[in-house]
Amino acid sequence: MNMKENLSRERTFYEDYPDYTRPLLEISPRTRERLLGRLEFLYGLEAAERWMPELERILNVHHAHKPPEMLEKEEKYNPEHRFCQDHILLITYGDMVNGDGPTPLSTLHRFVDHYARGAINTLHLLPFFPYSSDRGFAVMDYRRVDKRLGSWKDIRNKKSHYDLMFDAVVNHCSSGSEMFLEFLNGNPAYRDFFIAYTDPNELTDDQRRKIFRPRTSDILTRFETIDGPRYVWTTFSPDQVDLNFRNPAVLLQVLDGLLFYIRKGADMLRLDAVTYIWAEPGTESVHLPQTHEIVKLMRDVVDLVASGVALVTETNVPHHQNISYFGNGCDEAHMVYNFALPPLVLHAFYTGNTEALSLWAEELYPPSNQTAFLNILDTHDGIGLQGVRGFLPPKDIEFLVDRAREKGAFVSYKTTENRAEEPYEINSTWWSALNPEHEGESLDLQIDRYLASRAIALVLRGVPGIYIHGALGTTNDYETAKVSGINRDLNRGIIDAREVENELKDPASKLSILFSRGREQVRVRRRESAFHPGGGQQVRHLCPHVFALQRTSPENDSCVLTLTGVTGQAVRLEIMPDKIGDSRDRYLDLLSGRTYSANDGILHVELPPYGRIWLKGVC
Repeated sequence: MNMKENLSRERTFYEDYPDYTRPLLEISPRTRERLLGRLEFLYGLEAAERWMPELERILNVHHAHKPPEMLEKEEKYNPEHRFCQDHILLITYGDMVNGDGPTPLSTLHRFVDHYARGAINTLHLLPFFPYSSDRGFAVMDYRRVDKRLGSWKDIRNKKSHYDLMFDAVVNHCSSGSEMFLEFLNGNPAYRDFFIAYTDPNELTDDQRRKIFRPRTSDILTRFETIDGPRYVWTTFSPDQVDLNFRNPAVLLQVLDGLLFYIRKGADMLRLDAVTYIWAEPGTESVHLPQTHEIVKLMRDVVDLVASGVALVTETNVPHHQNISYFGNGCDEAHMVYNFALPPLVLHAFYTGNTEALSLWAEELYPPSNQTAFLNILDTHDGIGLQGVRGFLPPKDIEFLVDRAREKGAFVSYKTTENRAEEPYEINSTWWSALNPEHEGESLDLQIDRYLASRAIALVLRGVPGIYIHGALGTTNDYETAKVSGINRDLNRGIIDAREVENELKDPASKLSILFSRGREQVRVRRRESAFHPGGGQQVRHLCPHVFALQRTSPENDSCVLTLTGVTGQAVRLEIMPDKIGDSRDRYLDLLSGRTYSANDGILHVELPPYGRIWLKGVC
């Protein structure tokens, strides 16, 4: 099996209109029984049989948009080849770059093409739909591109060069959306689209205490309707009203929307806040069996009519709960965000000790070769802390928060079951979280520290995702955050394309050095089969100050030992060949090109401050 065959993927596009002269989709009795079983689990047999024809209609409509070459390609698709070492995501908003393009989306395309082409293969475009708040995550219209950003034509142009990840904001919509306005107007078709009470006390104090809250706002928000006041379930903010998945019509509309996104170019679908989509008073209303069943149904639908598209669950929760969305490795998410990674990497660099990171990484195995972790360090939100709860002790999490604050970070909170507040995420750019602004350190040392931290996300088993501000090493944007009053805006500033161009003209500038060194380690990762997400991984405990990880290709024909220093001191290592997984006498550092020779069977390596060495045996 040649794992490199997926490195150059032919891009095919759905037809704009369905062609019903071709045969309809063939659904096997076994598949139909499974789909019906999912609906029965959620709604009972009678409702499942009533709604099953609508699900089949949606699937057939999607199928009719496929050109013959796409059908032929899908017949040859092997799900084990969905991810490879070539996959690296760039995460960005559609209007994050200010430049000379006719639309913000076209400006972004030019910017990425100029600076990142050859370093990434996938663009994660954060919500680009019309919205009313939360930087795109209070969606007003799920099927239109925000005219302030561009059009579907801009999205298609990007699809010509990159795989694309879209956000599927499935938990909630804007209170200004047409759906919710129809609810307020008493339209019977939308009466049950939202979770609403006539009296807020219908949700008892005991029930409220049990609900897991990612925010400190009230769970219910009052709205005036044609039928009088209604108190609506709002997990995230008063402007973000939760959809009621107890209503089968909501689920079917969401499934239809996911397939619409796929037809518009989505190769990956990020299921935003999927943890919360089934609300059940009297429980925490997270990770419920119904939630997992809905994700399984989404997986069934995608595998049936859009093979090759990956579902990515965004569940910023403790690690053991997060990985539960893999299911058995073949029936839920293809990929989950590795939310424990950012705080653990910060912990390693703040303490100069990798023991916690190494112990966690030893257990980091996806459940099948059809799944992968999305290894992120920074995102548009911040550095979440939920992923390490239950792994790092509370005093260590408090230490992370305090150190980040010392470096200028803000902190966002959530409400606990006892109605207290606890830190939910650190708000900061990744550069500012790592590097002090006024401590007199050299720029070289700060860049080495920064690239060492990013190297960990590149070498871990999985697919790296890099936020655009992380790629540029941006510092905290205090001015924007002050104006908006939103902590997360520290990490969401607008990038001026001309300023980037001017800084890159100076070879001694921070950005020039960061780009030249950072792009090389990305390129090495992309061409080395040992970093394939389906390959092997073994943590080597060589020294507390060094994160040592051995990676092996799926075919076992390539092995690399990666060494990452997390302190500002040089570290001397004596490495036995069995720790490398390759008993040769000579080794090549893939990053620097330097060779090392074993002496009496021992490899002597000196790792400079915040050094990175990737060793591979050579003849």
